Amino acid sequence: MEKKLAEFRRLIEIMDRLRLECPWDQKQTNETLRYLTIEEMYELGDAVLEKDDDGIMRELGDLMLHIVFYAKIGEEKNAFNMGDVLASINEKLIRRHPHVFGDTTVTGEDEVKANWEKIKMGEGRKSVLEGVPAGLPAMVKAFRIQEKVKGVGFEWEETDQVWDKVKEELNELEVEVNSKSALDKIEDEFGDVLFSLVNYARFIGVNPENALERTNKKFIQRFKFIEETATDMGKSLNDMSLAEMDAIWVKAKKH
Repeated sequence: MEKKLAEFRRLIEIMDRLRLECPWDQKQTNETLRYLTIEEMYELGDAVLEKDDDGIMRELGDLMLHIVFYAKIGEEKNAFNMGDVLASINEKLIRRHPHVFGDTTVTGEDEVKANWEKIKMGEGRKSVLEGVPAGLPAMVKAFRIQEKVKGVGFEWEETDQVWDKVKEELNELEVEVNSKSALDKIEDEFGDVLFSLVNYARFIGVNPENALERTNKKFIQRFKFIEETATDMGKSLNDMSLAEMDAIWVKAKKH
């Protein structure tokens, strides 16, 4: 514990000095840091998907730097400081975990989530969906929306019901495509298909964002194998037939 506190204090002291002596750090604002913070979050996400513990450790350090940076700017504006940040999250955690810090009894994870949403509504929120950031990527947002409404009981009872909904939405999309409907109508139905698939993923314990990103990485690896194989053959992809590329793709899957 002493080392943890000492290193945290050291980081705060380093940030204090950087704001005084480094021209780049002196110029940063909440707005200039924002896109860098988002980039760091994606780098952490990559490390998590790769199960790279060293990478996770390094990326957490980068994120911690950003947290300290925002807190320092808040302190300079006399708006808040790191102590206020930590006190706020500590109080929130205690308030929202009455089954740990109070007398509430729960039977499992679902009841914890349901209580969490009830407590948040008691804190003055008018909608359970207020806590879903508008800027989230669409798939992540769909997942969080569904998690939020589940907390107040708006949820399918059986996994089979959710899969039936997926098939229903697929049929509706097929009808609109075959009818050559307007693009916005087809887009609406396609969105319904994706939303229902996200819901199904949630029911079977799959995070759809992670699943899709794993598939993206897998596709990239296999396509790069095609490019490398083509180069070894002295060919350009533009000069190869789809059948030739597909044959290499099959090898890539085995590779």
